Amino acid sequence: MSEKVINKISVANPTGLGLFGLAMVTFVAASQKLGITTGLSFVIVYAMFLGATAQLIASILDFLHENIWGATVFGAYAFFWYAVGTCWLMNMGALGPVLKGAVDIKQLGFAFLGYLIFSIFMTIGAMEVNKVIFADMVVIDVLLAALTLNAFGVAPHTTHMIGAIAEMVTALISFYACSAVVLNTHFGKPFMPMGKPFGIFK
Repeated sequence: MSEKVINKISVANPTGLGLFGLAMVTFVAASQKLGITTGLSFVIVYAMFLGATAQLIASILDFLHENIWGATVFGAYAFFWYAVGTCWLMNMGALGPVLKGAVDIKQLGFAFLGYLIFSIFMTIGAMEVNKVIFADMVVIDVLLAALTLNAFGVAPHTTHMIGAIAEMVTALISFYACSAVVLNTHFGKPFMPMGKPFGIFK
């Protein structure tokens, strides 16, 4: 009888990379929403490479870590940014006049709503990660709610500004969280506090 041996690949914690991707894309995108910068051409680059690809890599590596929460969240948000970047390209006419002419912004509203539903459940899960990640998820919920309402034409100016502010706050929290994960791991001690899990569900 042969014994089956499974060799697991040892990889470093990918959370820092995923959070950096989230921080960068929301930082750049928020600058456009807040009117600090104009246009989406350069935002698309950061959406595709940092928001999407960096988080997708983090997702794959988190699956290897058997971290179902991190893998699912990073993977879902990675494809969110691939989709959003492609939608921007369509709306700008970069993918041709036929696709640009068939755009219905309310479909984007339903997509944002779907992500909001998903994110609310993931926010519950974040309560048992740490308080910084939980705060990040709460602000992302606000961002997605604002994007949903804006896409459906509800108080466009107000929801746009709420979304812009929430996106910038998401970026700043994510920069902190990224730094904390990397430096705490690198130094082997809690160099930057993240806050203990709430301890409600675990």
